[in-house]
Amino acid sequence: MLDPTWQNFLEQQGAHIQNDTVQDFGAAAAERSSTRDGTILCDLSQSGMLRVSGEDAQSFLQNLCSNDIKAVRPQQAQLSSLNTAKGRVIATFLIRQDDSGYLLHLPLALCEPIRKKLTMYVLRAKVKIEDISTQQVCLGVAGTDAAALLQAAIGDIPATDLALTRHSGINIMRLGAARFQIITSPAQAVALWPRLSTQARPVGSSCWDWLDIRAGRPTVLPATQEQFVLQMLNLDLLDGVSFKKGCYPGQEIVARVRYLGKIKQRTHLAHLDSAEAPQPNDVLYSDDFPNQTSGHILNAAPAPQGGYDVLATLHSSTVQENRAVHWRSAEGPELNFEALPYPFPDESAG
Repeated sequence: MLDPTWQNFLEQQGAHIQNDTVQDFGAAAAERSSTRDGTILCDLSQSGMLRVSGEDAQSFLQNLCSNDIKAVRPQQAQLSSLNTAKGRVIATFLIRQDDSGYLLHLPLALCEPIRKKLTMYVLRAKVKIEDISTQQVCLGVAGTDAAALLQAAIGDIPATDLALTRHSGINIMRLGAARFQIITSPAQAVALWPRLSTQARPVGSSCWDWLDIRAGRPTVLPATQEQFVLQMLNLDLLDGVSFKKGCYPGQEIVARVRYLGKIKQRTHLAHLDSAEAPQPNDVLYSDDFPNQTSGHILNAAPAPQGGYDVLATLHSSTVQENRAVHWRSAEGPELNFEALPYPFPDESAG
């Protein structure tokens, strides 16, 4: 749940809150347009935070996560994942480090299940795992004026993706060319919000989800856990896996896909003209795979122009050959595909 002080403050600013998540500030359509064309400020309470601390915290995470935890520093976060022994992704998350330990940013709905999952691996390790979602507030600032706004309101900003700067209890993490995440306490968030909202429009959480989708960064949610190997989620293209570190659950499968097999499915960006919201794990159909599922919806968010933008896993050949892809049934609404902001490797061989 939201910190009560922080929730009261947001409601005073006009936030409509449902299920601990800011839906909007009273003008959802205009907020989506501002997300596309302007500079926005967003509460990120749809995400939670786990802290892994203790003498063995680094080695504990190194043995479990897909990426090289030794590369995480107070000034540098990374994308990583937790996988089953069969290589299926249980969770995707950003992981950073501070004086208290390692902090995992992941969907709020997964915080407690993943905390319990990690606890199963502790055994005799000197590790403590806590859900600290209510102790910290995460804000998103994005848009053409985001960098200048943060520099004026807080101080120096990180120069490269997933780098961090720290300012008296306020952490700024860069997520892209014009997108930043702020991590701070509820009290400091209350003081900081007015300084940012003078030049950045407050928007609902789905606006930030839309930016994640446009960036091509998928999020595993409860409905899509254990469905995909990490390459199907493009985590290898997003620096979310190390192929040089030691073993971790699913490592053999992930390596086999990379070195011995052809990656048949990837995550793609598409638009869907629909008044009804697509849901995670909704099935997709295409005419090159008649009478069988061709892919699944991973994430969806309302688009500024109407309808929904989605990330979907699909057979690569389906997209490459411009096959029609339909939502929920072979006669359902058709997806219109767009290019992701990063390239796919040539996987025609293998």
